[in-house]
Amino acid sequence: MTLAANPPAAAGRRLVLAMLLVVYTFNFLDRQILSILAGPIQADLGFSDTQMGALGGLAFALLYSTMAIPLALVADRTSRSWTIAISLGVWSGFTALCGLATSFWQMFLARVGVGVGEAGGVAPSYALIADYFPPQSRARALAVYSLGIPLGSAAGVLFGARIAAAFDWRTAFIGLGLAGLIVAIPFKLIVKDRAKTEPDPGGTASARAPISAVFRTLARKKSFWLLSFGAGSSSLCGYGLAFWLPSLMQRSFGLDLVTTGQFIGGILLIGGVAGVMLGGWLADRLGAVDRAMYARVPAIAFVVAVPLFAATFLSASPTAAFLFAIVPQALAYVWLAPVIAAIQHLVPPHQRATASASFLFVNNAIGLGLGTLVLGALSDAMAQAYGAESLRYAMLAALGFYLLAALLMWLGARALRTDWVD
Repeated sequence: MTLAANPPAAAGRRLVLAMLLVVYTFNFLDRQILSILAGPIQADLGFSDTQMGALGGLAFALLYSTMAIPLALVADRTSRSWTIAISLGVWSGFTALCGLATSFWQMFLARVGVGVGEAGGVAPSYALIADYFPPQSRARALAVYSLGIPLGSAAGVLFGARIAAAFDWRTAFIGLGLAGLIVAIPFKLIVKDRAKTEPDPGGTASARAPISAVFRTLARKKSFWLLSFGAGSSSLCGYGLAFWLPSLMQRSFGLDLVTTGQFIGGILLIGGVAGVMLGGWLADRLGAVDRAMYARVPAIAFVVAVPLFAATFLSASPTAAFLFAIVPQALAYVWLAPVIAAIQHLVPPHQRATASASFLFVNNAIGLGLGTLVLGALSDAMAQAYGAESLRYAMLAALGFYLLAALLMWLGARALRTDWVD
């Protein structure tokens, strides 16, 4: 009997998806809280923009990218739900430890620990969703799960700003880290694995397929590489902008910490949520007619977003910047559900978590590893020419990576038609 032949009840699917969404929200809450606290941390510990960029990206991505594949392999071979629950506990604990750091290297190592924990959360979640939801609704389910990105990012800046303003930045890390630890227990009590009983299309009982087999499958598929590097290019820009936008609003627009949190939280909740859901809806609707649309929709969204982001950064007032930012913020999130859903269909079901981790390795090594660091280094390099406005122009320069992402996605669209596995 296959998974598709014995689907779980709709209520059970929705509950599992809701719990996965909660965990993913904490994933991005703990990941992005550093962005709103960058100003207080720099004022307290004296870090440069380059150092903050390294903490926001390189430290986190160093083991996040490399550990994702072995942890996904463990999840495929043992328990996806246990892997997620343990990972949540680990990254939440290290988030709390960030609040105890007194030097750059202490903070760096704590952020490495956050990345190690989060490495075991996302790919197994993708695979669980693919196990629970049929193909015709899978992109929408992945879109709901991906709401954790804007919701978690918004929660990070809103709660982080308010707690830091009321107490200090250390209390914000400790309090939100401990909250994640508490969530791990009900998650494991509610979310269960589904039996991996779907047969290999090739006819072999390959529930324990070696990781080399997954790599060989993906290596032959042009669409995997183009979509992965396209996503990586977009994430380089996206993570960089998300991390440094709070600092821009404080430096160039004169907002205080709490108002900055409200500004960022607003555009994430309005634009981010709309973009994620729009991407899932378009993928299920247009992808059913032509699988190439899973890549073409994101490509179009990136091209349209670039001039609107430029208008945001060059705005003369916070109000104008807010209004300009909502639409491109939505467009920047459109890619998530279509591309993630497409990756699930490049391999047989028992290889999904490992394939997702392989995709995430490329995406995060480029996007997370370089995005915040590149923008921070650009800001420092432009400081002599532009002074306090150097961050504004660094963010403008980074928009070129969205155009590169659009090109790679467009080139990968046609290959999806032949690489797809039903």
